[in-house]
Amino acid sequence: MERVTAATDQAQQRLDALDAEQAAAVRAPRGPVCVLAGAGTGKTRTITHRIAHLVSAGHVRADQVLSVTFTARAAGELRNRLRALGLSGEAGQVQARTFHAAALRQLKYFWPQVVGDVPWRLIDGKFPIVAQAAGRAGLPTDTDSLRDLISEIEWAKGSLIAPEDYAGEVGRRHRDVPYEAKKVSAVYTYYEALKTTPDGLLLDFDDLLLHTAAALEDYSSVAEEFRGRYRCFVVDEYQDVTPLQQRVLDAWLGDRDDLTVVGDANQTIYSFTGASPTYLLDFSRRFPDATVVRLERDYRSTPQVVSLANRVIGAARGRIAGTRLQLIGQRADGPEPTFAEFDDEPAEAAAVAKAVAKLLGNGVPAAEIAILYRINAQSEVYEQALTEAGIPYQVRGGEGFFNRPEVRQAVSALRTAANRDDLPDARGEKLVTLVRAALAQVGLTKEEPVGVQARERWASLVALVQLTEELAGVEPELDLSGLLRELGARAEARHAPTVQGVTLASLHAAKGLEWDAVFLVGLADGTMPIQHVLGPDATVSDESALEEERRLLYVGVTRAREHLQLSWALARSAGGRKVRRRSRFLIGLVPDDSPASRIATHTTDRRSGPKRVHPTCRICGRPLLNTQATMLGRCSRCPADVDTELLVALQEWRKEKADAQKLPHFVVFSDTTLTAIAEQRPTDDKALVAIPGIGAKKLQTYGADVLAIVRSRLRDSS
Repeated sequence: MERVTAATDQAQQRLDALDAEQAAAVRAPRGPVCVLAGAGTGKTRTITHRIAHLVSAGHVRADQVLSVTFTARAAGELRNRLRALGLSGEAGQVQARTFHAAALRQLKYFWPQVVGDVPWRLIDGKFPIVAQAAGRAGLPTDTDSLRDLISEIEWAKGSLIAPEDYAGEVGRRHRDVPYEAKKVSAVYTYYEALKTTPDGLLLDFDDLLLHTAAALEDYSSVAEEFRGRYRCFVVDEYQDVTPLQQRVLDAWLGDRDDLTVVGDANQTIYSFTGASPTYLLDFSRRFPDATVVRLERDYRSTPQVVSLANRVIGAARGRIAGTRLQLIGQRADGPEPTFAEFDDEPAEAAAVAKAVAKLLGNGVPAAEIAILYRINAQSEVYEQALTEAGIPYQVRGGEGFFNRPEVRQAVSALRTAANRDDLPDARGEKLVTLVRAALAQVGLTKEEPVGVQARERWASLVALVQLTEELAGVEPELDLSGLLRELGARAEARHAPTVQGVTLASLHAAKGLEWDAVFLVGLADGTMPIQHVLGPDATVSDESALEEERRLLYVGVTRAREHLQLSWALARSAGGRKVRRRSRFLIGLVPDDSPASRIATHTTDRRSGPKRVHPTCRICGRPLLNTQATMLGRCSRCPADVDTELLVALQEWRKEKADAQKLPHFVVFSDTTLTAIAEQRPTDDKALVAIPGIGAKKLQTYGADVLAIVRSRLRDSS
């Protein structure tokens, strides 16, 4: 009796430690439960306490619970939390595993019943088999090509797409593929055939899931035994589930509904792997009686960081945006996030290194500071800046720049060129041309290639060329031997990563992590959002992909607990042309009183060259400090002079154009641009392109229509 009372008291104490929404999720009745958990809202704490509550209340035994997530690190965190609650770490306790680890365990047990004595072996790596398949299909077998092909095979299997259906599905979904779809389909077909050998079957990780699902679907005895063993299921990060993983989950459940899922559709950033938020979004449709709980109290970040995160995701569009959670900061106030614009990337990196040094001086541990970027190729300039500042760092989710295979190959190609007897004396621009020619042998092309791996490799090679341009600009007499010495010195200065160092990571690699201080860098259009989701004139080519880029920025913002800086550079190299512009996702986010809010135009002074000047209000002449004011051509203090009938006519015309082209309305012209036209009433091309947001492409495509509408309105009102 005393033991029961003590257990009851302990359970009550656990509930008392939760907030109202967390407690509602924990106490929800046995059956389908969907927990929509925003960043930093304590989702792991909530689901582990729910498991403890179900066990202590007698709804289920601990060993009848299977909790799954997507990474070994996340599964380890679940086990640690459950162990602290006395529910993990030994036989007869809750199982917390990844999908693949759970399937492997089950398949090993059920294989004799399903397949018999046919031997099988788990593939350590796909490269040798995919290389054979690619060779048969007539495709390249270099490392990056194989990586891209492996990614396509994994996407297809995760999406439950058979080899014979691959080409059709790629066309239907407008997927960006590294090679002709029929060729990739052939590789996929050969790959599957090569896994059947005289010595038995070879299985990859996706096969574990496929065979596990099939065993439960096709063999009633297997399903009966498994469902007698496990009765309650918990799925973390449910927005990242693939169709294949959902099929396994359905097979586990059968006709039961004792399922708890946790996720946040606005943190969906892995759709390129086949992950889909559809199952999370449709949970209440599948289970009409499901309990749905929203966790919105953010215990990770200060209210200032939370406010910025809400504004980033508040601009989202589409079905996922309809599920957005309005985070509510629970921590004490902290500093406001800062924004910074720099002339070039070296200046940006140097300033970030200086800010990091200041944080270290103020007592922030190096391990609690992160610099996050969109692609791994961006790390080099930050590695250099931190090295020069004597600040230790570690590169997470990727190798240091000079340790990447393509960079090592590129340096080797340059050494080979330097050893040639007929090498011309190349300096300045000639040196850059020579480097381009040498790197062409290892994959450098004029145009950005397709395929994730190919793009990463290409970006690294481009970064080497740009570094050469920068060095040649500073030292005009630099030759190839001198360049190799400089590259060697930079590589040598990269010390082995240390766990106490500042973290350098891509935004994807940062998912699930958090730091006291975060620097989000390189936030320029073409990098964030990434270039391949934009058209050649910077219009949106893929709306869903653009929204995923926005969610990626949201994930980056929500990694920061207290200190957050967002920055971008107008040029890549020191002294380079300032042709970049800040990310479109930052529009409306930069405070008016921030120096970074000043939007500069460029004029040319014959004596001093390019000079930056600030646009001024067309009414009062004051400087314009933010994006909207610049686009309207007037400051907020001055009265608007909108021709409302003209604005309505423009909006109706925009709707017709957008609908005819099957585009979102804002892609034709934003609301602010239409308002500016209705205020300024331009009557010729020169006046129209003077309005920010209207460039040569917009003028060519829509200029005649817009000017005709304006002129017609002016005639009617005269």
